[in-house]
Amino acid sequence: MADTTCALAAPDAYDTATREAVYRTILTRRDTRGDFLPDPVAPERLSRVLLAAHHAPSVGFMQPWNFIVLRDSETRRRVHDLFAKANAEAALMFEGERRETYCGLKLEGILEAPLNICVTCDRSRAGPVVIGRTHIPMMDLFSSVCAVQNLWLAARAEGLGVGWVSILDNNALKALLGLPKGVIPVAYLCLGHVRGFHPRPELESAGWRRRLPLADHVHVDGWGRAGGDEALAGRLRDDQAAAEAGRFLAERLG
Repeated sequence: MADTTCALAAPDAYDTATREAVYRTILTRRDTRGDFLPDPVAPERLSRVLLAAHHAPSVGFMQPWNFIVLRDSETRRRVHDLFAKANAEAALMFEGERRETYCGLKLEGILEAPLNICVTCDRSRAGPVVIGRTHIPMMDLFSSVCAVQNLWLAARAEGLGVGWVSILDNNALKALLGLPKGVIPVAYLCLGHVRGFHPRPELESAGWRRRLPLADHVHVDGWGRAGGDEALAGRLRDDQAAAEAGRFLAERLG
């Protein structure tokens, strides 16, 4: 008798409405800092977001992640102290107007968000030899980052904001959270309901960086050979222009 448990799912593309929802989620995802509301996140929503994270791809099906949900205000205040110290150090790395602009940026929502989540990577979870990690040891870290992205997109679909706080001393954070040996923090996230989502990334709106032209960063059959496929390059430029103008969902999914 055939083994039906391993039957392949149909490769059909999603219908237009479903594809629009997927691309809308991707295009409107934002790093949320100062727009959190104090409203608690319902357990069913948090569970769905964590389930999405747990279904991320992982090297050797290692699933190296853990998720530390932080609601306690005192713990989060101590994390915020770590951020404040690291942020002051970071500001000194910029000069002149760049430093002034940096100091005016809101770069975290640790205390404003109703909860924080630390995503970790247990580098020993699948033993010393892991399928797919034999030659690229960092694949377990990359896998944990995939879990972060899954969580972020699921949160956006749920109407929740997420902010990734990367201005932290990882060793100090590890000690504060009591992480065991071999488990390292990969992402410290702020999560919660928000007043809204910005139409563009805040750093772009602040003039810190602009979104780079996609067509300039796609290479064909080797580095520096993007010009070999003018049809693709033209489509990339048109799709990005449509996305920048807010026309991508309506015009480019046919």
